[in-house]
Amino acid sequence: MGKLAFILQFILSVFPADALENRRHIHVVRRGSKKSHRGDTVAKIWIEENGLKKIEIAWSELSKTDEKLILEAIDEHWDGLNKSIDEIFAGRKIRIKHIK
Repeated sequence: MGKLAFILQFILSVFPADALENRRHIHVVRRGSKKSHRGDTVAKIWIEENGLKKIEIAWSELSKTDEKLILEAIDEHWDGLNKSIDEIFAGRKIRIKHIK
């Protein structure tokens, strides 16, 4: 799992298999659980379409308040998150962002 950022009690992440998907996205994972990432994932958010910024929820178990906060954070930090995703998929280590 490639951790991109921490926000509230969540981790914004990508997974190695995501590099093969046709549309870039971020998984929102609940922090602190010891289960596999699949059991902890509470949302999947598309962040682009055809290389252009397009942020939308693929699916979510989040509250509307948490959804709004996370979508706003992704929008505000979109360039940096995309750069971090490129680095992770290239096998490089990144500095995990702490978003408030």
